[in-house]
This record gives sequence, C-alpha cells and structure tokens, in this order.
Amino acid sequence: MSIHSTISTGSPWYALFSRGARDWLRHNEKIRQSVRKHLPDLIAKSDLMTAPDDRTVHLPVQILEHARFRLADSTNDILRHAGQGHARPGDILRPAQGKPSGNDETEGANSEGEVRLVLELKVDDIVDWLWEELNLPDLQPKQKTSIHDDAWLQEGWDRHGARARLDRRRTVKEAVKRRAIQHNPVPFSNEDLRFRQLIHRRRPATQAVVLFALDVSASMTDAERKLAKNFFFFALQGIRRRYGRVETRFIAHTTQAWEFSEMDFFQVTGTGGTGASSAFNFALHMIDEDYDLSQYNVYLFYASDGENFTEDRAAATESLSKLSSLLNYVGYVETVPGTVRINETEMKMICNQIEMSGVPLGSCVLNNPDDIWKAIRQFFMQDARQSEHI
Repeated sequence: MSIHSTISTGSPWYALFSRGARDWLRHNEKIRQSVRKHLPDLIAKSDLMTAPDDRTVHLPVQILEHARFRLADSTNDILRHAGQGHARPGDILRPAQGKPSGNDETEGANSEGEVRLVLELKVDDIVDWLWEELNLPDLQPKQKTSIHDDAWLQEGWDRHGARARLDRRRTVKEAVKRRAIQHNPVPFSNEDLRFRQLIHRRRPATQAVVLFALDVSASMTDAERKLAKNFFFFALQGIRRRYGRVETRFIAHTTQAWEFSEMDFFQVTGTGGTGASSAFNFALHMIDEDYDLSQYNVYLFYASDGENFTEDRAAATESLSKLSSLLNYVGYVETVPGTVRINETEMKMICNQIEMSGVPLGSCVLNNPDDIWKAIRQFFMQDARQSEHI
C-alpha cells in the first residue's frame, strides 16, 4: 500500500522537509525576523564599526511552542467533544486575551508574562544573512591596487615537528597501514607520527580605505545621526566583503573639519553652521598625505541634513568634484527622518550637478531605517555598472 502526501501551493516552503528540519528552519526564520526588528538596537554601540572580529550581540527571540492536546472544560458545551471540522493550518480557533489594564508593576508581579530566549550571535553572521537577501554584486577594485600579503599556509606532512601541529588523523592512518603488514605490531611508534608543515608564501591582496564624513552642526538631530550611523555601518560591511584589508577614518565638520575616533565621531556635536567644503578639503589633504591611490581603493561616504552655506557652494562643488574624480566611489545620504522634502536642499543640488557629469557619485535620501537598504542597493548597483564601463 503506497502512501501519498499532498502539499498545496499555499503551504510554507519549509513544509517540504521533515519535522525536525521544519522546526530548525522555522527557528532560523524567527531569528532573522528578530534581527530585522531589533537591527537599530543591535548596531547602536558607538564602537561597533572598528570593533575586533568575532564580536557578538544579544538578541531576544520569542519561544515557539508546539500545539498540544488539553482537557476540555466540561462546563463548556462547545468544547465537550472533538470533531473533524473545516479548520486549516493558521486559522485562529480562539482569539488571544488582551492585556489587562492596570499598573505595570502589578502586571509583572501577578501575570504569567512572556518568556523570551536571548541568543548571543556574531555580528558578522547577522550581516551575512542580510547580505544574502540583498543579492548585491561584488565591488570591483581598481587595477594595479594589489599588494603582497605575507601568509603561512599548510602544505604537506613531516615526521618531525612541533607537538601543536601533530595531525592525529594522519598519524592513526600511518599506524593502521604499518600494523597491516607487521607481525605482532605495537599500537603506535615514533615512525607513525605526522606533523603538519607550514610554508611562507606571499599572496596578492587588495586593500581599501573608507572615509566617513558627518555634518555635526547644530541642525543635526540625534535621529539623523542614528540614520547616518546605520548607513555607514552597512556600507562598511559591504566593502569588507570585497577587500582583504580595510582601513576606516572618521571626519566631522561644521564650518571646520576634524578627525575623530569612531567612539567620539558619533557623539561629538557642534554649535556652528555648515560648511561642507571643509570636510571635502580635509579628505583631500588626508588622501594626499597618507594614501597612494595606485595602492589603495578609497571610498567616501558623507551624511548631512542637506543644509549648507550658500557662500560655500562653489568651494564645496569644486572639492567634491575633485574627490569624485579620484576615488572609487563617493556616496552622499541626506538624513530627514519622518519628513519628506519637496524642494532640493543645497547639498542635494550640488551632488546632482556633479553626478550628471558621469563621475562615480551617488546620492540618496533617508526618511526611515527601511531607506537604508535602498541606499545600499543603489550604491552597489551603481558602482557595479560604472565598473563595467571602465
């Protein structure tokens, strides 16, 4: 007797797998949903961009419970018996009870509350998940910008070496082969030992420098800074996935520009007006002093609320045009959380004017956290198209 199972087109994709695999896949999907929901909080730390590798964050995930049978209340005629109704997976059999009104402290003391699981995840793993969903093309470095990196690679085995490099599996194999041809062999001998050997090689590696510039004048609010930081973080993650070495520099400006560490960069505030040319000239000076463009791939990302002195328009246009012609890419994001501007701002007009000349520059407006993904996609797509024409 053959048993046939039918899965409708409306079934979830994980219904094709076994029960254990479905639970595992649904658990991963819940983690992904929680990551998207808590994403702004996960990257709220001021030193996350330059933190060491293997850094972790804590993520709350709601615990899933499987359906189970429960004894019905005999006083309720509706639930006295079970039958084969027309319910389908996902139907709500009984609406959830609303939260009782009252003091929060009373609720926490008397109510059952909600149980949540706190997971510790690597930031790199979280970004990998999100990057897979974006399906973005790889950045193309400039030609002749590779350097030689020293590396120690494993190659071959030897009967002598450091105890820490002992290959136990290879040693056991050698012992088995020896015992197969010997009469009354010993379990192990020094002739069975095999040690991994390391050789020194120089391999080509590409390196990049990412300059982050931020308007810290009095008109920039905390919400605008947060949008800028979220964009900076994910732009940096995309570049790190393409280059072997990535260096970061942080420039803050009002009518003057200064270099800060990452921790101070997102906390510093100014009281003056906005002169964007100061940041662009500072970046030009930094590149001229510290980086050889034949050896480095340089990117600049600039965030502002769009305001800039009219008297600074010519200087800002000239310096930004020069940067755009020298660097791999220049990205500008305008942070206007919760509002939509009909008229173009001073900085948006400058960027649009330069972008029309065909240089690698792109601009985008951020109204909410969802716009960050649009800006990242626009940056990578535009950079990939421009690399094809080079």
